[in-house]
Amino acid sequence: MPISPNQGSTGGGNTITVTGTNLTGTTAVMFGSKPATSVTNVSPTQVTAVSPSGAGTVGVTVTTPGGTSNPVPFFYVGAPFKSSLGSTSGPLAGGNVITLSGTGLSTATSVSFGGVSATPTVDSDNSLSVTVPAGAAAGPVGVSVTTAGGTNNGLSYTYVDVPAITTVAPTSGPTSGGTGVTITGTNLDSTDSVTFGGAPAPFSVVNTTTLSVVTPPGAAGAVDVVVTNPAGSDTSVGAFTYVAGPGI
Repeated sequence: MPISPNQGSTGGGNTITVTGTNLTGTTAVMFGSKPATSVTNVSPTQVTAVSPSGAGTVGVTVTTPGGTSNPVPFFYVGAPFKSSLGSTSGPLAGGNVITLSGTGLSTATSVSFGGVSATPTVDSDNSLSVTVPAGAAAGPVGVSVTTAGGTNNGLSYTYVDVPAITTVAPTSGPTSGGTGVTITGTNLDSTDSVTFGGAPAPFSVVNTTTLSVVTPPGAAGAVDVVVTNPAGSDTSVGAFTYVAGPGI
């Protein structure tokens, strides 16, 4: 007498299907010592029942006018607990793979990002990986995990849009570096790096439209300025010119 699924939440409420023979007239389905909260006699070979609350492993039995069946094990699973995301932000287009850590993840069937679900790959009871779906708009969304034990919320993931550079000011400075530069544009608040001619520059985020940057040393001539965040990069071609100092 197989049952499907053979596991469910400790809080109950899972609909299971019991398959067997001579099930007509089923009067009760028991989960250990507790009766199912609802029983439906589908056919002589099939009964559905809604599990009561419980814990651990219990035997499921079916009672008809002809007697009571042998018990079949049903496993109660606790709700998952999520402790961390391997990455808390990524591109609005999605497609990046992140790791989620916690406990009770071995039966995970879906991970939701702001209501958009993705199917995870379960690595262990403590870890799963999932490909992030595309987001509707840049900004934070709630992350929830659904397992046989239920759904748990509490983590946040931030969708980030690609940065765009509007202006670089001033547009020139000495080859020794050290020039304070203001970069304006959009989606700059999640900036990971700024480079001048490929050389990394120290920077600080002022707000979503402004970066404060100090130029690194560079060779004389015009160089590209590149701003990068988790969603991608934007290049302002030849936006800054290194000027050599006078020689005597």
